[in-house]
Amino acid sequence: MIRDLDPQADRAAVESLFLAAADYIALETGLPVDGTQADDFFADAPPGIDPATSLRLGLFGPAGLEGLAEVAFGFPDPQDAYIGLMLFGAMARGNGGGARLLRGIESRARQRGATRLLLAVLEANPKGRAFWQREGFAVEQSFPETDMGLRRHIRHRMLKAL
Repeated sequence: MIRDLDPQADRAAVESLFLAAADYIALETGLPVDGTQADDFFADAPPGIDPATSLRLGLFGPAGLEGLAEVAFGFPDPQDAYIGLMLFGAMARGNGGGARLLRGIESRARQRGATRLLLAVLEANPKGRAFWQREGFAVEQSFPETDMGLRRHIRHRMLKAL
């Protein structure tokens, strides 16, 4: 089941999921999971976008929250939907949940009038990039190295027409 996540009612489940995905957080930032990730998940948005207009979705299975996603609308262009984060705990990866959650994102993005779906993938995450390519995304632009916590990353913006 995919549903909207509530910052109060679902905060503990989101925090637990970040703990289950600590390997990705370490890859991205070099920092431990400390609770700020859950707070940031509910508050972040791209530049110029009101966080209240973003989707915060959770994929639930028999064990509870298995994956989550944040999707902003109007970035980088007015008809775009931008996946700021899609994350699964280590035990929930590789079982088709990513494709299911992506289908839910695509459906909701179309309902809101989006014509393109975009995201950024880290060069240091080749498995993530392979997933997005299998799902029909292509690299649109690459960005120079930037600091993310204690790490530096090259990011590749990927795009899929809806």
